[in-house]
Amino acid sequence: MTVQWKGDGPGLLLQLDRGTPRQLGHQLQEKLRTAIRTGALRPGEKLPSSRSLADQLGISRGLVVDTYAQLYAEGYLVSEIGSGTRVAERGEATAPIRTTPVDQPAQRFDVDFEYGIPDLASAPVRDWIWALGDAARLAPATLMGDEPDRGDQRLREVLAAYHRRVRAGASDADRTIVTTGFRHALTLVLATLATYGVERVGLESPGPRDHDRIAERFGLEAVPVPVDEDGVDVAALRASGARAVVLTPAHQCPTGVALSPGRRQELVAWAEQVDGFVIEDEYDSEFRYDRQPVGSLQGLAPERVIALGSVSKTLAPGIRIGWIFAPPTILDGLVETKALTSRGAPALDQLALARLMESGRYDRHLRRMRTTYQVRRDALIAAVDEHLPALRLTGLAAGCHAVLRLPDGADEAAVVAAAEQRSVSVRGLGDYRMDGVGAAAPGLVLGFGNVNESGIRRGVRVLAEAISDPRQG
Repeated sequence: MTVQWKGDGPGLLLQLDRGTPRQLGHQLQEKLRTAIRTGALRPGEKLPSSRSLADQLGISRGLVVDTYAQLYAEGYLVSEIGSGTRVAERGEATAPIRTTPVDQPAQRFDVDFEYGIPDLASAPVRDWIWALGDAARLAPATLMGDEPDRGDQRLREVLAAYHRRVRAGASDADRTIVTTGFRHALTLVLATLATYGVERVGLESPGPRDHDRIAERFGLEAVPVPVDEDGVDVAALRASGARAVVLTPAHQCPTGVALSPGRRQELVAWAEQVDGFVIEDEYDSEFRYDRQPVGSLQGLAPERVIALGSVSKTLAPGIRIGWIFAPPTILDGLVETKALTSRGAPALDQLALARLMESGRYDRHLRRMRTTYQVRRDALIAAVDEHLPALRLTGLAAGCHAVLRLPDGADEAAVVAAAEQRSVSVRGLGDYRMDGVGAAAPGLVLGFGNVNESGIRRGVRVLAEAISDPRQG
């Protein structure tokens, strides 16, 4: 899409050599032809007025007018009253030579059960605009400078207080670090642990995707640890030789089980024995439907648990703010890693999030979304009961996804492919396993956060057709 500059637009960088006998007019014509041929100037893009370009280049306006006229005659430019001089539409001839592959647009589906996406249409945009305005009004001038290495002081105070109050955490502002989202937080933690002598990190299997790639980027060996109905298998973790483990204890991704009280105690004991750390991913702990949210593991052992959070599930992924509640033993290392690799989230956004949380608007949005997701969860249960009564849904106690357990012997990949042919996107449990570790029973991960009730009903009906498709045996 061509950029539509207002007025004369930004300046046009053209270097003319006054030290050669070649006429300036010929040079200007050739420079503009080259810019159009190579795509530096795109079809439909507006050129500066003759007066503006003449002033910029320090030449006569008449010289620019003659150049534009020549290129107009050659078909490079078009001129219309009221819209100025623009680059002519010349098809592929004006396209730049591409040296890297072009990203293909993602395939669009009628129903997309992608895991981990909240209801994007319900993002509290008006509240966020209010918070940004309030933050701008209250912000001191110093806020526009470089942020403190740990992040904005006020936001850290609010985040720590919220975690203590709502999640029974045990953090404080001094041990809180603001990041640009969960992935940034996890990257900082794994990079720092590598400098503290940790060589191997355990990852739940099945579990969140791509964590192994982040670990391996910093020289850590990622080892899969199986998950059962009580959460991560601590005995298997102990046998793995890992000194750190990344967990989703409140609502395991993707199985949906909660880490049992006994396993919590076992994990803390394991971390003490190996002088290790538990990295707690609190990705959707606010959305629980059967009881109060499960308390943070960090509150049980703040010296051994590194709790990570973000607003990507509660507000929207596009608001790039996350945080780390760090143990004191690695706090300085985390701060140094962040200072060397990132300047953090925008300062005004940090203050805006603090205002949003202090004002009560954040909690009001969570209450509204909890109701929305519960309605969608109930619609999913009803649709499965109607179209797939013989199958079982699990992981329904919290969050915005569930697992549909397929019949024994079903070809998970074939069901996924058959659904995609019918314009319904879904992932199989196999996508979340590492090296084949984890429960082998086939299943589908159904994210319903960004799918309305009618979409859920249609999607489940299509999945029933895909499961009964004879091509998947």
